[in-house]
Amino acid sequence: MLGASALSLSACATGFPTKVSRYQAMPAPQGQSFVVVPMDARNMGGLEFSRYAEQVSQAMQAQGYARASSVNDATMVVQVGYKVDDGNLAVVEDPFRYNRYDPFYRGFYGRPFYSRYRYYGPRSAFYWGWDDPYWYSPFGDPVRTYTYYKSELDVNIRRKADNASLFEGRAQAKSATDNLGTIVPNLIEAMFTGFPGRSGETVRITVPPERKVKG
Repeated sequence: MLGASALSLSACATGFPTKVSRYQAMPAPQGQSFVVVPMDARNMGGLEFSRYAEQVSQAMQAQGYARASSVNDATMVVQVGYKVDDGNLAVVEDPFRYNRYDPFYRGFYGRPFYSRYRYYGPRSAFYWGWDDPYWYSPFGDPVRTYTYYKSELDVNIRRKADNASLFEGRAQAKSATDNLGTIVPNLIEAMFTGFPGRSGETVRITVPPERKVKG
């Protein structure tokens, strides 16, 4: 059994990896204002969208842009869309299944992780992010199957005066959950890390887990 210190080290090393692509011609902040709207008009005024819109607004304000009270008052329109698929089945062959010296073999029942739900333990109902390298079985099983979900966040920013595109961004991740309330905030944080980024560049950004507050 792993000690508490080992669990803590593993937890600190785990985050939410995403793949982020951005194209941008963003102006330097000089008093421009913005408003956040959904790409899907059906989400306008929805409570769930409002939560994500608030996070995007705070990220834009952190960049030096001003929040407008309405579309009429804004100089830029920020369009936000998000989705998660219906799930995918992964079949993975364990390359260590015949190797008793594999570091995951002896007494290691699942790789510990650290989630926003403050849970220490083997991988279960949370997420791993993009291209997780720990899909192999610690029990020596030849083949394991997993269900994972692909999620995506799209952010487009346009200048309202002439509808010119200023920013087009996409953040993608794979997860063990399809809960948008868990996934989307992490995708937003990844999108605005290093914002607006180099135009045409795709980068991998890991959102760090929240630190556990000691009592």
